[in-house]
Amino acid sequence: MAKSFRQPPAQPPDLPRSRGSPSLLRQHETCSDAVRPCEAGIIPKCRRMNQPHPFPPIEAYERDLSVEADVAPLKVRSAATLQAKPIPPREWVVEDWIPAKTVTILNGDGAAGKSLLALQLAICAASGGYWCGREVQPGRSIFISAEDDEDELHRRLADIARGGNLSLSDLNELLFRSLAGEDAILAVAEGKGSMLKPTRLFHQLEKLIAAQRPTLVVLDTLADMFGGDEINRTHARQFIGFLRGFCTSYGATVVLLAHPSLSGMASGNGSSGSTAWSNSSRSRLYLERVKEGVDEPDPDLRILSKKKINYGRAGDQIKLRWIDGVFKPESAPDSFVAMAAQNATDRLFLDLLAQLSAQGRDVSDTRGANYAPSIFTKDPRANGTTSKGFEGAMMRLFAEGKIRIEMKGPPSKRRKSIVAT
Repeated sequence: MAKSFRQPPAQPPDLPRSRGSPSLLRQHETCSDAVRPCEAGIIPKCRRMNQPHPFPPIEAYERDLSVEADVAPLKVRSAATLQAKPIPPREWVVEDWIPAKTVTILNGDGAAGKSLLALQLAICAASGGYWCGREVQPGRSIFISAEDDEDELHRRLADIARGGNLSLSDLNELLFRSLAGEDAILAVAEGKGSMLKPTRLFHQLEKLIAAQRPTLVVLDTLADMFGGDEINRTHARQFIGFLRGFCTSYGATVVLLAHPSLSGMASGNGSSGSTAWSNSSRSRLYLERVKEGVDEPDPDLRILSKKKINYGRAGDQIKLRWIDGVFKPESAPDSFVAMAAQNATDRLFLDLLAQLSAQGRDVSDTRGANYAPSIFTKDPRANGTTSKGFEGAMMRLFAEGKIRIEMKGPPSKRRKSIVAT
């Protein structure tokens, strides 16, 4: 391999080549000979010790020209090339709170309820409901818990489903796994100060995400799944980088739960360990109890605050109240009431569709005489449901694949008809 320097002759074995050897520095600190580049590649001698200098010539710093010759320039593009492309809309799982296809950290004090709140988020994504009074992007969800066993998750799932007027059978799009009592480490440092290495469990999780293509992945919690040094900036950034790989490769949104540090709790910002955790994530939320000094006048009240958001305004807050095993917004439309109303309207739409189909009466998604929402509002069972309400149900049912369009009639007079799948 070609080098851009000439190797100096080997030094005597009793003289280490380290430029930083304290003993050799002391021995030569009064020497009048300067260490100069050696044209012939010969190490100059020190008159005081009559020995070769312990320091290599300046030319001895290596520079591998053969490797540099193989490196192509970094590829860039001109901003002008974007002129003809449409501007991509920003995607959200929860608008202005949880950006899609990246990593959000949810910090929360111990027993504040962050696991419950995150499980509510996963259910709302899987069922198309509202979380903290805000609409959630629907899609498959994966919830991995290293804190709660399966029995506890079962109880919580039942409470949340009941609060949203759902049954557990409605949660087919929510996949979960308890790792309580198991080794839940996703990445571990090999040796002191070394880089992180993904574990077998990390690769198993990646294969699951690749196969299921979830919209949302919730990991509970950092303390159980991170095997590095929490105050090591490199470890923090590398671990978040591993999780962002799920986002960029498979389109998933990752919500990572974490406990705040003592300083994070004292300052009120809820951060944990190194600032690199917050800096590396695109959004960071903090769930905390409401206290007055050391007192907690209302133990059921919580505040969810937006501590960081790369694509919006930070500092917003939502007051939440724990009621019958779930968190509900304190001063916003009740998310679970809204979710329950949507689910009821969806079921009513399907029931009316089945009734009319049995009678041989076709309805369509196109505005006109057979427009399904308009016809359904006239049915006695509609009980005040508006055409707009049925329109929303129709769009959700199409998106979920529960209804579809079928063409009926002779070739000369084809017409569209909504049918259940």
